[in-house]
Amino acid sequence: MNWKPWLLLAGAIGSEVTGSLSLKAATEQPGWYALFAAGFLSAFAFLVGVLKAGMPLGVAYGVWGAMGVALTAVFGAVLFGEPLTGVMAAGIALIMGGVFTIEFGSQRAAERRQEAAAS
Repeated sequence: MNWKPWLLLAGAIGSEVTGSLSLKAATEQPGWYALFAAGFLSAFAFLVGVLKAGMPLGVAYGVWGAMGVALTAVFGAVLFGEPLTGVMAAGIALIMGGVFTIEFGSQRAAERRQEAAAS
């Protein structure tokens, strides 16, 4: 398995979550806007790298968006005291299941393409 696109995707997710959390912090202290901008600019730069490394757009964008939502909700609760209910936690668990399903489906599709190319 090629880990490069996944490592780049982790960078994109971390940057996007940092940007989102910084936006919340900037509502109280405007100095955080710089980190907000840097977070989102670097997130998109990482995402470009993910696509150049060969990850399909649907997988990259789906995982990036889903993980960004889940992690922002968790860190929003931890850092800002925002609510995180049982229903929200169940939603995060469903997101994680969806991410694993997308990855499994993408690996199966790649295997089928390789088998078709070999025959």
